[in-house]
Amino acid sequence: MNQNLIDLALSAESLTAIDEALSVLETQLAGLVALPLDQRRQLTKMGDKSEAFCRQALHVMGENPGILPRNFDLDALRRDLALLDQLRPRALRVTRLHEKLRDTETALGSDLMANGLEGYAFLKIAGKGEGLEALRQMLSARFNRTPAKRAEPPAESPQA
Repeated sequence: MNQNLIDLALSAESLTAIDEALSVLETQLAGLVALPLDQRRQLTKMGDKSEAFCRQALHVMGENPGILPRNFDLDALRRDLALLDQLRPRALRVTRLHEKLRDTETALGSDLMANGLEGYAFLKIAGKGEGLEALRQMLSARFNRTPAKRAEPPAESPQA
């Protein structure tokens, strides 16, 4: 085996603990929202400079509540900012974990393909006359390319 980017085994106990931890996260974060793509595209976004603006605006509004209409919910705005500050470090940890999971999945797939291809190459060479032709043909289906259907030229219309 020439490629082995990852060699990891998870015990049944580890998988159970991981599943339980994920269930706890899903339960504790049940209030998170999932926005439809079209709504996400239409929303006003807050970048770094905008965040500084929002924090300063909240401070100014808090110092001058009389300038706001009665139905302006300053407390809700404060709760949103507090929740943002609470979620950010956790979102960063989850993002890092997600990247590691994705990279591990990629490494596993690459290990499997590279070594599968190497084994297939040996099978093609050394498997001749060993009664493995049917298995080799079954594996070769991965590489069969079906010819693309040729588009027929449009029929010429009779000209008057």
